[in-house]
Amino acid sequence: MRQGLQLKFSQQLTMTPQLQQAIKLLQLSTLDLQQEIIEQLYNNPLLETDEREDANVQAQQDNNSGTDDASFDNNDPENYTQVQDSSERSDNSAETQWERDHSDSIPSENWNEVTNTATKSLSNDNEFNLDTFYQVTESLQDHLFWQLNLITLSSRDKAVAEAFIDSVNDNGFLCSNLQEITAHLKDQTEQEPLQDDELVAVLKRLQQFDPPGIFARNLKECLSIQLNQLTGETLYLQQAKILVENYLEDIASTELTKLAKKSKLERTCVKHALELIRTLNPRPGEMLAADDTEYIVPDVYIEKINNHWQVKLNDSNLPRIKINQAYSDLIKRADNSAENQFLKKNLNEARWFLRSLESRNDTLMQVTMAIIDFQKGFLEHGPVAMKPLVLSEIAEQLDLHESTISRVTTKKYMATPQGIFELKYFFSSHVGTSDGGECSSTAVCAILKILIEAERPCKPLSDNKLTTLLADQGIQVARRTVAKYRESMNIPSSSQRKRFINKV
Repeated sequence: MRQGLQLKFSQQLTMTPQLQQAIKLLQLSTLDLQQEIIEQLYNNPLLETDEREDANVQAQQDNNSGTDDASFDNNDPENYTQVQDSSERSDNSAETQWERDHSDSIPSENWNEVTNTATKSLSNDNEFNLDTFYQVTESLQDHLFWQLNLITLSSRDKAVAEAFIDSVNDNGFLCSNLQEITAHLKDQTEQEPLQDDELVAVLKRLQQFDPPGIFARNLKECLSIQLNQLTGETLYLQQAKILVENYLEDIASTELTKLAKKSKLERTCVKHALELIRTLNPRPGEMLAADDTEYIVPDVYIEKINNHWQVKLNDSNLPRIKINQAYSDLIKRADNSAENQFLKKNLNEARWFLRSLESRNDTLMQVTMAIIDFQKGFLEHGPVAMKPLVLSEIAEQLDLHESTISRVTTKKYMATPQGIFELKYFFSSHVGTSDGGECSSTAVCAILKILIEAERPCKPLSDNKLTTLLADQGIQVARRTVAKYRESMNIPSSSQRKRFINKV
């Protein structure tokens, strides 16, 4: 084979740092974006917060919302109009403006203004809720250690009790063997080994702690501990103990009549005993478990004004930032000193960050507008009017890649008249209809929920019956599909729903 040289031209996409930054900002939620902006303010001296308080400009932003507002005409479902103000510029003019004036800022709320307003509202309030300012958050282990210090135990038993407390999970259970929990104590003491009866004695003492049912090793023991702490005058207490001790698995899976026959108790007694058991807490530790609740902040708001659906980005928590004019004026084009190169580098990074931020907001607005334009029925009538939608449809409409649509809809939430939903909620698969059309799986789930809520309590609808009712409405689904949708909504089967409604 003869060797030679050959030229070949090809194109490929290079992941530049600027492109990586744009992709990163694109998939950030509002709260994450706030942290990213604050981090950039600390790291880049060419960026600063814009603390100008111009009431007229703010009022114009609230009314027009610049590129952050869009309105939809219900009478023209195929088209939408985006409200624009005088500050909107084309890409070419924006590039020229960037070169001419480095102090352009991204429209958003003033972070300091929000903070000062909140401070003033607190200072003007004469009545304070002391629990809000001095509330003490206590973990489950702290609560148990506090109770341990109130009882008298030998040093040996106290070491065992501390080991048990350290091994309690968030539900309040001991999942390991008692010997395994206290295995490390054998190496720390020269006394004789711990015996099983000694460990059980300490455990029984701890099981009297609050909350009731704590330190149980299984569900049966947890419920038994709670029942044993009830007074002897409690009605149907003995029957409840019999059911928990001998028929715990049958309580959730057997009908009332069959359970009464199997336990040889009267039907009335079984019914009231089950009601008593349902008042118990199967996970006592959750009462004092650490609260990791994360509150959702919507990224966009949807509301209907003058028969038009309007979309607005939520930038109320984002700092208004701009390029520091004083530092940018210090840059000299022909100067190659380290200080000048440092300023040039940070100026370029600041420009790219602001451009990426604008691009992120524009893309989020476009995707949201396209989704709402497609799902207007959902805004008017709820989930039953949801249409099937996939990422490729929005990507084709906006001339974007599907991965871009996926990034935009990740961890983004929309506040609508129907509630707050993740953007991904509006994308769902489809099922066929009798007329050859398509119906969203989300709409099918909503219809199933309505049918189940309207069923007769004494005769719940089976999956086969639900399939028939859906077919009557023109929705063709298999019984196993109905069962899958029902389980996804955490709705029990017809036999399990029936057991809760039994006449005496």
